Amino acid sequence: MENYLNANALGFSTEKNGVENAELLQKIFDKGGTVVISEPGIYKIAKTVYIGSRTTLKCANGVFLCKTAEIAPFCNVILNKGALCKTYDSHIVIENLGIMVNGVDCCNFNVFGLRGQLAFHYADDIKITGFRCYDLGKAQFAVHICTFYDVIIEDAIIKGDKDGIHFGRGSRFTVRNCIFETEDDAIALNAHDYDTSNPELGWIENGIVENCFDLADSKNRPAIGYFCRILSGTWVEWYEGMQVQKSDTVISGGRLYRVSADPDGKIYISKTRPNHEKGKQVLDGITWVMVQNEPINNCAVRNVVFRNIFLEKPRIPFSLHYDSGRYSRSYYPGGIEPVTSNIMLDCVNVEFDCKIPFINTVSAFENIVMRDCITGSCTVSDKIKVK
Repeated sequence: MENYLNANALGFSTEKNGVENAELLQKIFDKGGTVVISEPGIYKIAKTVYIGSRTTLKCANGVFLCKTAEIAPFCNVILNKGALCKTYDSHIVIENLGIMVNGVDCCNFNVFGLRGQLAFHYADDIKITGFRCYDLGKAQFAVHICTFYDVIIEDAIIKGDKDGIHFGRGSRFTVRNCIFETEDDAIALNAHDYDTSNPELGWIENGIVENCFDLADSKNRPAIGYFCRILSGTWVEWYEGMQVQKSDTVISGGRLYRVSADPDGKIYISKTRPNHEKGKQVLDGITWVMVQNEPINNCAVRNVVFRNIFLEKPRIPFSLHYDSGRYSRSYYPGGIEPVTSNIMLDCVNVEFDCKIPFINTVSAFENIVMRDCITGSCTVSDKIKVK
């Protein structure tokens, strides 16, 4: 018989400090089953709480977990247990959760590169409904999911500075009925990414984004992102004497390794092959992070439908590109170029007046189709199919 646990009846309280609440909620999560926070209110949380397979968190309307730095600033509010050891957690449901960042916005990673307030890595069959976050800072994403199968996110309202929903590699996802007011990307489909912005690299495929709103910024902040950023990447086999910089990736011994460094534009000469099985190792002054046990050489996005999208914020709606700068270059010279493909834009409505590209296309693509879209004053490349 599945556990059914009322966290408030077990002592979880708006009156307790963040350490007490986090430790109690962890003990409750460890029992699995259905966990209910039945009393509306703001609950302090001072460290990450880990959720496991076959666990449901149901919150009453008006429940917010508020981050506090009672011990030290911390990254993820809720993270799946398997993220720490790269083992899949499955069948996790989060309902009506609110998170207050409360200025505790940092990248003290539990998993290197996983920076969501609500985060999943190695996750299968995840459903998030009714999520709320109104105060994102400049460092962390609201929801961050990488290496996944079967994710549904619906009825979310996300506001603030950084990305709203940020995906790394994975397959089969739905984002629907969501409202965004973010300075950076509302949605990121980042098959490739900075070394500090996704823990693994790989294809993102088979998704639907529908009935979503990108609101004009109530604080009049300049747009630095897109409604949807789509990042591709390619890299090569390690070879002696190759030049590398921050975030560069290489294949060595059937594994992927990335350069961890400051974003200062420094170029390193690699003379020693990385071959450690986990963690970090410094070779020739280069900090190599072992990322994953897969010899893949590129990644992009394919088979995604965007339907009934309403865009108020004056920024480029969609961008398909490679990173190229001091934080990351996602196209290493000599790599095999990946192709973003089968992207359907169905009834996307531009509601701002600004002569900018509707789709920024810098990376390779094929079969991008627009149907019944209202592009306003945005320009549309003749390489895009319009129906």
